[in-house]
Amino acid sequence: MNVFYEESGELKVASVLADNVQSLQVEAPHGKRSKIKASAVLLRFERPSAGELLQSAQALAGDIDAELLWSACTPDTDVGFDALAEVYVGHKPDTIEQAAVLICLHAAPMYFYRKGHGRFRPAPEANLRAALAGLERKRQQEAQKQEAIESIRAGILPGWLAEGLPALLYRPDKNTWAYKTLEAASAALHLPVPQLLAHCGALRDSRAWHEGRFQFEYFGPLPVDAQYPLAHDFSRWPLADAKAFSIDDAFTTEIDDAFSIAEGPEGCWKVGIHIAAPGLGFDPGSALDAVAKERLSTVYMPGGKISMLPEQAIQAHTLVEGRATPALSLVLTVRKDDFEIVERVSRIEQVFVERNLRLHEVEPLFDPQQETGAHPYHERLRLLWQLAGQLAIRRGVKERPAQRYYDFNFVVEGEQVTITERPRGSPLDTLVSELMIEVNSFWGGLLASAGVPALYRTQVNGKTGLSAEPAPHQGLGVAQYAWSSSPLRRYVDLVNQWQLIGFLEGRAPFFTAAEGELPSIAHLFETAYEAYADFQRSMERYWCLRWLQQEEVKTIGAMMLRDGAARLTGLPLVVKVGGASQLPAGTRVRLALERMDLWELTLTCQLEEVLEPLAEVASP
Repeated sequence: MNVFYEESGELKVASVLADNVQSLQVEAPHGKRSKIKASAVLLRFERPSAGELLQSAQALAGDIDAELLWSACTPDTDVGFDALAEVYVGHKPDTIEQAAVLICLHAAPMYFYRKGHGRFRPAPEANLRAALAGLERKRQQEAQKQEAIESIRAGILPGWLAEGLPALLYRPDKNTWAYKTLEAASAALHLPVPQLLAHCGALRDSRAWHEGRFQFEYFGPLPVDAQYPLAHDFSRWPLADAKAFSIDDAFTTEIDDAFSIAEGPEGCWKVGIHIAAPGLGFDPGSALDAVAKERLSTVYMPGGKISMLPEQAIQAHTLVEGRATPALSLVLTVRKDDFEIVERVSRIEQVFVERNLRLHEVEPLFDPQQETGAHPYHERLRLLWQLAGQLAIRRGVKERPAQRYYDFNFVVEGEQVTITERPRGSPLDTLVSELMIEVNSFWGGLLASAGVPALYRTQVNGKTGLSAEPAPHQGLGVAQYAWSSSPLRRYVDLVNQWQLIGFLEGRAPFFTAAEGELPSIAHLFETAYEAYADFQRSMERYWCLRWLQQEEVKTIGAMMLRDGAARLTGLPLVVKVGGASQLPAGTRVRLALERMDLWELTLTCQLEEVLEPLAEVASP
């Protein structure tokens, strides 16, 4: 005796070894023995064998038309598979024909609903048509997916996928068919999605991936053609007598600060610290304010930047040479003999900028120890440097640290990058930083003493942050420090400038303490500022890797740090070094570069040689 039975939703055949009425001991065609309930049996038969029946029934079931079978049923009426088999074949069905119909019914759940022990109910027509339409959609989608995979394999991204970029790339909805198609193509081609899109030309390269992901997450689309209303008539502000000059690197276009020197009262200089005043061009709550508040800061990266303000606003207020531009000025009356500041006056005025000095042009020519120099601004720069030195002493700086620190300049031209070291703490660095500390600390004190709400950069017990309450900045040695000197680049500075403008004009402040808006701005700014700094560091890492690739560097000198990490010579790049975890910090080594991934920003290095502690490591 053989049986055709259902177990765990599957149809099976077996030979009966023992019939215990309520249960059966059976053996499957492949030899496995098991115990089944008698109630699970749908057919009992002597011939053919169990294996032959299943093979023949499956072949016959493949020829049965499920829709024709469904059409032979009475709607909303349960029917047994044996009765339905008789209707379908037109005569009393044999065992194989019954089994074939049963297999067909099990394989067509859209057409027939199971009602238990070989009984079925035909699906309502509306349900069936909806299910068939869904099945057809899935079939078409699957065909579309396969076509897309082959197209991507050939290096062509289908248009229906391209329409969803960049959201599909940077913030995908994983339930969409487009994402599932890209995911399937990624698995088929063994490429991550970003590299898959680069393979198709939809993404330029790994640089575009890093920059695009950051911009999408933090900035969104940048409207390059948007125009905003700006105040253009600044005639009510007086023109300053002195001619100003700025000091910036070669690529700075948001020139926030400039300086001027003129004869003052007997025995004194008039030193002007002039800060660009976009706060005079638009107000809080304006469309431009909305842009600045959303971006919060300019983002810098090698080879480019994303400005806080649109170019229209930058060009209207940057302290560019050859024109008079509105500015907030702090004018210091400085005694010539000892550089004591005898008076500080804040005012709104127009400042004519005579020259935008560039660091790379001035630094090689400027030696403040010499009374005269080759640069035409030598005397003015030297005077400001002397004033800066006295300002540093008066805020508690005893001497400059002997250890030198370095910045790295990245110059990206097309796909080529040049990376150079620039020592920090040069005379011009000192000059600019001390005058900025002076203006930020004085204006912070001015706002605090007047009870005007502002945002302060504080450092107490080693903890640095932004606060809506005045507090010391212990690292700088000042009683309060309100960022005010970079309003073209930082939203905090712009907010403080608006507060200062209101105070100088005798108006109520734009922001009040009761509204609680300043603490919210501080929180948003600090979160964004940290994210922007992380992005800048990641792109510097990217271009360090690009430089190593560009110069075909195979080995490079490095200095070990801790826990097997090392800083490469001449680059702001720290990597983990295989086989070097036991080397103490400060050990000079030479590394062999092995694998580089510009998408993941990784570099695999192995220790090649331990150098003498004082040996010079040649630049690569």
